[in-house]
Amino acid sequence: MTVHFIGAGPGAPDLITLRGRDLIARCPVCLYAGSLVPAALLDHCPPGARIVNTAALDLDAIIGEIAAAHAAGHDVARLHSGDLSIWSAMGEQLRRLRALGIPYDITPGVPAFAAAAASIGAELTLPGLAQSVVLTRTSGRATGMPKGESLAAFAATGATIAVHLSIHVLDRVVAELLPFYGADCPAAVVFRASWPEERVVHAPLGRLASAVDGAGERTALILVGPVLGAEDFGESRLYAADYDRRFRPQGDTPRFPEGR
Repeated sequence: MTVHFIGAGPGAPDLITLRGRDLIARCPVCLYAGSLVPAALLDHCPPGARIVNTAALDLDAIIGEIAAAHAAGHDVARLHSGDLSIWSAMGEQLRRLRALGIPYDITPGVPAFAAAAASIGAELTLPGLAQSVVLTRTSGRATGMPKGESLAAFAATGATIAVHLSIHVLDRVVAELLPFYGADCPAAVVFRASWPEERVVHAPLGRLASAVDGAGERTALILVGPVLGAEDFGESRLYAADYDRRFRPQGDTPRFPEGR
């Protein structure tokens, strides 16, 4: 028996890995975060599967469901939205499972920031503009931010910044980022990236809050950085005609002779 933690992707039911889909199809028990995981993914469950929406359950109840499946020898598909490596509350479940001696594995999923970048047609790292992406959030009722992990600290790097779980404090996010990025810096808010009801708002950072005007779901991602919509940036040396690389040797004395 194994508990398979599966990243269910950002919303579109076809944005799930083949591994994740196949695991769902062979597990007689499926626990899913119903508030964020699309119901269409449950169509992959086998006939007669026990399907439990965990949105209304606390941690003890969730672990209780898993323990019951373990006692019966039933594999469990545990679905979380996006990718499990960030803000999934998976860590506390894994700790409980280790204490109980219940085996598990993890299948990654498409993260929300990647879906949002695809929606706005942007590469978040461009030569000469940004080579880092900061994934962060603001403090909430469920989880506070550790000391030192402030928007100002991250913004000081000039990296592309993706602010999750913070659309309800958009005014504060903008105010903290403005001194570092400036009012004219490109920005966007992507509501429910990849869902059928997806909505995108583009605006310079200084006008972002008024452009959004308080409308939209809480499920939204804020993207800020000069890479958004940029056209004036250098080209990567990777594809330059004179760039000596293993699969395209250049000159009389290439670094990698004969592609070795």
